[in-house]
Amino acid sequence: MNLLKTSILASCLLIASFAMAQDGTIYPLERPDEPNAILLGTGGVENQPASETWFKQWGDPMARNITTATLTPFLPEPGKATGAAVLVAPGGGFRWLSLGNEGWEVAQALADQGIAAFVLKYRLRPTPESLDGFKESMNQTLSPPPAPASGSSNAPARPAPFDLSDQLEDAEAAYAMIKDRAEEWGVDMDRLGMIGFSAGAGLTMHSTLNSKTMKLAFIGPIYGGMGPVEVPKDAPPMFNVIATDDFLFRGQFGVIDSWYKAGIPVEFHLYQNGGHGFGLGNPGRTSNRWFDAFIHWLDVNEFLDKN
Repeated sequence: MNLLKTSILASCLLIASFAMAQDGTIYPLERPDEPNAILLGTGGVENQPASETWFKQWGDPMARNITTATLTPFLPEPGKATGAAVLVAPGGGFRWLSLGNEGWEVAQALADQGIAAFVLKYRLRPTPESLDGFKESMNQTLSPPPAPASGSSNAPARPAPFDLSDQLEDAEAAYAMIKDRAEEWGVDMDRLGMIGFSAGAGLTMHSTLNSKTMKLAFIGPIYGGMGPVEVPKDAPPMFNVIATDDFLFRGQFGVIDSWYKAGIPVEFHLYQNGGHGFGLGNPGRTSNRWFDAFIHWLDVNEFLDKN
């Protein structure tokens, strides 16, 4: 588990520093209405100096300083519902959530395919209240460590283990709520899986490896960390996606190898391009067909079988 935590934190550091370096322009955004969001009742965040605030970057709505976890259902039309369901975890380095690009849009696309989707808005690590302070803290705290001097054998120190206890509690509460309301929402718990993007992929993997209460039917880490993990005997089938030009890839296949050696079904899509944070897709990228492949994978594995 320590190996996983270290891998997740290292991935998050790279994610956050990369995002801020690529486009530091962020715009304040009035907190949108979330009429269908349901409180999960998992408590607050220790030592949180600021309230939840929203901003827009790359045209997408994002939230930070989230202290109250919620679950937002996106249910398919009754005649189209398959009974399958997916818990969706957006990413953002555990310091913000890309709720549009990696949450609501994905959930709606799943609902359009007859799959009940539930966006998990999980608690985050504190960031400064002002946008300028937020950007400065990200640039200072999350910049990659300097490379060792030429001829030196001293490698940069490993980051400390990253505590995901709050986030795991939120995921488990979301799972419990879906289970409690499964009949109302038309969910077959034997066909409930979880997908996550970037840091959300890390949370998906962490939940799979560490939760004592979540029994996921399948998982889909999308452009998450690729390091090896210790796979439980009862781990679910995995659908995994990343692009070669994603800074998290770095030629690694560890998590795929771990699943394969454990004898558990795994499908892996390594795309020529797409970068990081592409959500459902960006123009002119080969990675844009991953969602179609995911739906096909669910179908072939009979997760979409109404009977």
